[in-house]
Amino acid sequence: MPSDHNPWNLPGNGGNRPRVPDAGPPWGGPPRRPPDLDHLAQSARDYLHRFLQGGPRAIALSGLIVIAVWLFTGIYRVQPDELGLVLRFGAYTRSTPPGLNWHIPWPIESVQVLAVTRINRVEIGFRSAIAPEDLTNPHTPSGGPADALQPQTDLREESLMLTGDENIVDINASVFWRIRDAAAYAFNTRNQPYTVKSAAESVLRQVIGHTNIQSALTGGRAAIEEAVTTGTQKILDEYGTGVEITQVQLQKVDPPADVVESFRDVQRATTDADRARNEAQAYSNDIIPRARGDAAAILAQAQGDKQAAIATANGQAQRFLSVYAAYTQARDVTLKRLYIETMQELLSHSDTTIVDDRLRGMLPLLQLNQGRTAEPAEPKP
Repeated sequence: MPSDHNPWNLPGNGGNRPRVPDAGPPWGGPPRRPPDLDHLAQSARDYLHRFLQGGPRAIALSGLIVIAVWLFTGIYRVQPDELGLVLRFGAYTRSTPPGLNWHIPWPIESVQVLAVTRINRVEIGFRSAIAPEDLTNPHTPSGGPADALQPQTDLREESLMLTGDENIVDINASVFWRIRDAAAYAFNTRNQPYTVKSAAESVLRQVIGHTNIQSALTGGRAAIEEAVTTGTQKILDEYGTGVEITQVQLQKVDPPADVVESFRDVQRATTDADRARNEAQAYSNDIIPRARGDAAAILAQAQGDKQAAIATANGQAQRFLSVYAAYTQARDVTLKRLYIETMQELLSHSDTTIVDDRLRGMLPLLQLNQGRTAEPAEPKP
């Protein structure tokens, strides 16, 4: 016999069906009462009983509906920048392109979708933001959780590196990479971002270990980035990670913060030395060509004087030979001619004095050519 407290026997219910809870007035009021669980269970039993009374035809129809719904769950969508990997019982079978695709629903096949065109980044020596791969990165400051990192946090245990000349340099680098082989990326390695970071950091330390600090701080950055890109890609290819390194950027290359002022003093002194060396080189480049030009002019003038002296000597020798030839043919005439020419040459450069025996002495004449500058006598041929 039903109990008086059974909801089926509430007043006004007729003892046949549950009473609908009062919704309350439209302007508000007490909340509705929760549905009766006993009523819901009874409704489910009634529906199942009516379904079983429908016979095999109803069961088959229900089965078809269930199968259709199950097959419909195999439809999935791949975005334009993604690639789908279909797994059958956990083993890779095929790749699916962007768009709508279908696979045998769970538990036979499953799909893993990867963004193959997105450029990813890992950071060495610093953290600019919290990245998912940091959750498994053991190189967190003081062993704390990764979510304790603040933007632009320097990690000295990663950034401090030893150079080839036994100096220490503080380096921050960013490594950009993308997925080249989706299947290899998904199934050959675990925690791929950390693998990329570890390989890049190892190669960077090796390259810096063979580079002088001055080269790393000045003009050697491009060579370092190229060497790190090539070395990291080689390691990742050997591991079969399916990752392609697109670029390596050195964000900062500085001496350690503890000695940065001393290092800047050294750099300033080096800069002053370079400036003085350049000034000396500029002076050398100016004075040496001028000295060489002067030397060449002196040599040219001496060569001209040499040729002139030789020509003069040859002319005088030829004149002497011609006079000697004339002398051999007419000695008296030649001697008289030489005497007259010699006296004419001497008297033309001396004062004129007249000697007269009647005056018993010398009579000086008025020298009309005094005050003039004697013109040099032209050499006679």
